[in-house]
Amino acid sequence: MNLSNVDLNLLVVFEAVYQTRNVTVAGQRLNRAQPSVSNALSRLRTLFGDPLFVRSGGGMLPTARAHQLMLQIQPVLEQIHQALTPPTRFDPATASQRRFRLAAGDYADITLLPTIISRLRQAAPGIDIRVSRLDRRTVVQQLERGEIDVALGGHIEVPEGMLVQPLFNESFTCIASRHHPQLAAESWSLQQYISLPHALYTPSDDGSARGLIDQRLTEMGLARRVAATFSHIIALPAVVAGSDLIATLATSVARQFADPSRIQFLPLPSELAMPAFPIECVAGRQVKRDPALAWLCDTLSQLNLPSFHR
Repeated sequence: MNLSNVDLNLLVVFEAVYQTRNVTVAGQRLNRAQPSVSNALSRLRTLFGDPLFVRSGGGMLPTARAHQLMLQIQPVLEQIHQALTPPTRFDPATASQRRFRLAAGDYADITLLPTIISRLRQAAPGIDIRVSRLDRRTVVQQLERGEIDVALGGHIEVPEGMLVQPLFNESFTCIASRHHPQLAAESWSLQQYISLPHALYTPSDDGSARGLIDQRLTEMGLARRVAATFSHIIALPAVVAGSDLIATLATSVARQFADPSRIQFLPLPSELAMPAFPIECVAGRQVKRDPALAWLCDTLSQLNLPSFHR
């Protein structure tokens, strides 16, 4: 294909339709009439020999070819935007009419958001904050489309080019009732760990009763019985305190919400010990050309987190 024969403005239209999933909305974003966008889409389909977008309900769903093209085209367009956009300065103290959209699960709600919101209210009182539920199945697409600015949590898998900013390292601990009928700390072992019924935090709604611990046990040729699953992590300490269930959860959550008069803390059995894992702030590629978003990510990286996070 001869590049001189290609109208590169078509790629701008492609990006807008991909991100909005709507021809009319894409036209509004580009300040172009809907027929103009439809004509450009027709030319794109001819150029690439693929429908690129198919109608579904009230929107336009990208084809597999469109997803592939977006991964290749978006970095190029971002570099062009960055080259042509004059540098601007973001002043958090005076900024207004800006909304930061954060995606967080239960864990980040508990361990991060109180500190984050306090810091942002002090540093940028004129900005607004929207916190939505972190959906690991769609988080990459949400970041690429600009539907969310940052995602907060651990084990978030994103493609190369997105910003991944470590915040602190987290570890696992095991909790059990102080009056557990079958548990004596002096005999704590891997065999006892897998013989007891477990409570598990599973934020997904797919009915899964497996977590990182189960993956590790499978590698060892072992399995535990998960007797109860919960979609909210804060439920585990209270449930464990009044039952024969034990639970393995993030150390920071356990220490913050488990009542030491009712709960005993136990290390993972040595054979099951797992390294600390990073809790991260993840941002889309647009952070490179958005001073406000860059400031947000930098601010989050400098949070004064509680000592048990360090």
